[in-house]
Amino acid sequence: MIDLPPAEREVLVKLGIMLPVSGPHASPANITVMAQAAERLGYDSLWTYERLLRPMAPLWPGPDGTLQRAPEIYHTTYEPLQTLSHVAALTSRITLGTSIISALLHTPVVLARRLATLDQFSGGRVIAGFGQGSIPQEFATANVPWKRRGAGLDDMVAAVRAVWGPDPVEYDGRFYSIEASEINPKPVRGTIPIVIGAFTDAGIDRAARIADGITPVASSLDAVTAQAARFRQGAERLDRDPTVLTVTAQSNNPMTARPASGDRPFLGGAPKQIADDIEKLQGRGIEAVSFAFPSAEEVGVQIEMLDELRTLVPTH
Repeated sequence: MIDLPPAEREVLVKLGIMLPVSGPHASPANITVMAQAAERLGYDSLWTYERLLRPMAPLWPGPDGTLQRAPEIYHTTYEPLQTLSHVAALTSRITLGTSIISALLHTPVVLARRLATLDQFSGGRVIAGFGQGSIPQEFATANVPWKRRGAGLDDMVAAVRAVWGPDPVEYDGRFYSIEASEINPKPVRGTIPIVIGAFTDAGIDRAARIADGITPVASSLDAVTAQAARFRQGAERLDRDPTVLTVTAQSNNPMTARPASGDRPFLGGAPKQIADDIEKLQGRGIEAVSFAFPSAEEVGVQIEMLDELRTLVPTH
């Protein structure tokens, strides 16, 4: 590939980062520093995610096939909306999103009001990223049946949108009901975009029905391209306008100060390598890339890497 200077690259992709809400650098001080640096450097979005607890019991198959505990980074995970409320007061422009909240661990009215309140305090900068959840013990703790995960998310999204709608709010769904009531505050623009963390066919198809966007984990260029296409084609078959929906490719691969060698993961490695991968996303229906690594690099080095990447990827 010809190494073009930043001004001559064609790729115009929004960039976002996961705040250090978990992992080796998780702390209020580092969250503050990273949030302010990201806005200063011209990043488009900041993200948090939810982990209610880290069970002691083994959960998921490891490399050798035996069940292992959830990753160590879940030892401490700062609450997503409380964190974004703090960050909202420190920033003025950057979008604030969750990728993701396990929506079924909450009740619709409480979750909708918390998001609308954050949206009001931030001046309309919120994106609500929802997911079905992945740890049975979290559902047991929240007293929600594990089997509710699919249909329950449909009902949750509908109920949350009803709360954001005009008063009196009234909703009668499969799992949730709201008696005619005034429920406020409302979001700044009357609603908040809802994106769904989805990577299975069933999850993508559900998002095509009910969501304003998806945030698939970009395991490879071909995989995330296929996910974006399935999402938009599914929406179009349902007479939804696919051009107003969004796809944010989420990288769970680390950004590193030194170039990665060998079998480098997609959207992982040094900033220049990542910029080359982002260039390959041109014309594939993907508007944004977010980096959910917790990087092993010190925070100061992370900021330097983010600065370099921003200079390599043109802004809108």
